[in-house]
Amino acid sequence: MSQPALSNLPSTQQDIRLTARTSFVIHPNFAVTMRLLVLGAALLLPAVSSALSWTATPFSPPSYPLAVRSPYLSAWLPQGSGTALNGAWPQFWTGSTLGWAGFVNVDGSSYSFLGDPAVSGATFSKATQKSAEFTSTQSTFVLTAGGIDLTVTFLSPVEPSDLLNQSIPFSYLALSAASNDGSSHSVSVYSDISAEWVTGDDSLTANWSTTTGDTIFHQVQLEDQTEFGEINDHTQQGSAYYATLNTNGVTHQTGQDIVVRAQFINKGVLANSQDTSFRAVSDEWPVFALAHDLGTVSGTSATVVYAIGHVRDPAIQYIIADNQIQQRNLYFWSRFSSVTDVLSTFLGDYENALARANAFDAQISSDASSISSDYAEWVALSVRQAFGAIEFTISKDSSGNFNTSDILTFMKEISSDGNVNTVDVIYPSWPIFLYTNPAIGKYLLLPLFEYQATGQYPNGWSVHDMGAHYPNATGHNDGNDEPMPLEESGNMLIMTLSYVQAASDTSLITSYYKLLDQWTQYLIQEALIPANQISTDDFAGSLANQTNLAIKGIIGIRAMAELANLVGNSDESSNYTSIASSYVTQWQGFATSSDGKHLTLNYNNDSSWGLTYNMWADKLLKLNLIPESVYEMQTAWYTTVEAQYGVPLDTRHTYTKTDWQTYTAGIVTDTTVRDTFISALNAYAADGENNAPLSDLYYTTNGEVYQFRARPVVGGHFALLALQAAESSA
Repeated sequence: MSQPALSNLPSTQQDIRLTARTSFVIHPNFAVTMRLLVLGAALLLPAVSSALSWTATPFSPPSYPLAVRSPYLSAWLPQGSGTALNGAWPQFWTGSTLGWAGFVNVDGSSYSFLGDPAVSGATFSKATQKSAEFTSTQSTFVLTAGGIDLTVTFLSPVEPSDLLNQSIPFSYLALSAASNDGSSHSVSVYSDISAEWVTGDDSLTANWSTTTGDTIFHQVQLEDQTEFGEINDHTQQGSAYYATLNTNGVTHQTGQDIVVRAQFINKGVLANSQDTSFRAVSDEWPVFALAHDLGTVSGTSATVVYAIGHVRDPAIQYIIADNQIQQRNLYFWSRFSSVTDVLSTFLGDYENALARANAFDAQISSDASSISSDYAEWVALSVRQAFGAIEFTISKDSSGNFNTSDILTFMKEISSDGNVNTVDVIYPSWPIFLYTNPAIGKYLLLPLFEYQATGQYPNGWSVHDMGAHYPNATGHNDGNDEPMPLEESGNMLIMTLSYVQAASDTSLITSYYKLLDQWTQYLIQEALIPANQISTDDFAGSLANQTNLAIKGIIGIRAMAELANLVGNSDESSNYTSIASSYVTQWQGFATSSDGKHLTLNYNNDSSWGLTYNMWADKLLKLNLIPESVYEMQTAWYTTVEAQYGVPLDTRHTYTKTDWQTYTAGIVTDTTVRDTFISALNAYAADGENNAPLSDLYYTTNGEVYQFRARPVVGGHFALLALQAAESSA
């Protein structure tokens, strides 16, 4: 990954309809000043939810995921110190506005429940939020509107055991009303989306259509599209859809936002009319609305379900042999012949999808709660964000038929520089895939292996990524990718062995042994005394003799010994085992401070230290390469350098990383220290200081975000569960 240029930071372009905009403050570096805390003090930090006027369960996060399914379907509700569902517009992960509005009409009076619209010529009130809750797959809000309570559920399915389902780029919004006073009430509900869902430039012209049948849906897209193109991280290709089942009492309308919304506010129904004056997104703000008449509600109403999504085809362009480009399609197209078919199935499957989501949520909660309740909350906040950065694709054969045996997964390096399948972004994300379905990890690695096996990448170490900007996985035949040779080579070897151990599948070894060995030769030459190069934490700058980087390379060599042994190359295995053992002894001598109290950030620099999170791989792979005394030494040291919101990344700065702290929590030798790490992370997430989709890089001194948002590296928060899974399979 790389530090974003200022041009890549979220836009601050004003939107007259936006009443709450995400802050994105980059602080200057400053000297390390930290106070020591008694172990467990983070447990005493109050969650921001205590100051809210509604109940927040388990706490109020920086931003609630609403519809988060892909790099281009990523809608969030910013929080800060607390924002109701109808207190701000939903935002794309960058912080730009996504028009998404909702009203409910109760006994002739209308109330807004979603978004923050202003509608001239119509009178409405704001529903009062009573509660907000998040689980791994759902964000649920309850709002009071007159004599009813409206339950609003945003379900972004996460189905790691069904990759075709996971590839469907749609999310659910479900509404149900319940009488709160024992009386009967006439109720209708409304929701719309704007054309902001299809572009990062609101001056561009969109067109749209409405299709009615068993399913009724609006489709909107740019008039002039750019295949595989982006503006401000929004795709400029494909269409957004807003759909519902066409049951009794459904009405629809497209047109100017204030006109369409006033129609429902004043009359409780829509006009079943279409505006065909295609225009710029910001020209009278066209919206696409659907309303349901729920009739008389005396108990709890039936559930109204909307589907929201974004579809483009093809999805990815991918370099294959001889510098040829292959266009790849999302996996779900192998089952469905049209978007109408997808929407009909997706909407009809809501109750089953909800049951599967509830079971998935419960399993994660149960597994993580065996570590701590704080940890269960921490991982639940991370799931949709991690899965929302990846897409599952397949190719077509020479006859144009889908090849479902050719699954490749692509990840966008969200927020930093948009690379495709960045190795050192996959690596920190890796634990969630190991825990949920190791095959996903294999499908993330395959594009990297396949490309380098063609011989087009000229360097002797692992490539950094598959392409400079998503969704263009077009390689780096010039060899000028971001140079992280030691980092990425170690990562590839570690992830390969961990996949093989988890899945009992040696296909990556047998297919790509030559590449794996090539990277090992590089590590043998460079790992013990690393040159002045960057690691995955490139924002901190380059450094020679990095302790943490060296141990990653040494573990990579030892991992290759295991890979060689698994395919019967016993002599090579013995050789690599011997080299790694020799290196780790020397490394321990180089990297231990002269007083024997901690590992240094870089060799022979006694005043320095850092999170040695790369030792996690030693535990994951069950190599027992690093002496237990080193883990014990580091555990004791962390208790002396903890700040209010965790342990800094290293002595150069006061900021830290959420993923690397969680990795470190997994390998400390004292459960009290482990729990202090996790509690400090939870305190950061609940501190009310931030309103971006969970940032992985923040200041330990005050809990404020340094940079980054919505990145998939939060998959690393599953580091403890991945270790548990590895231990149980031993």
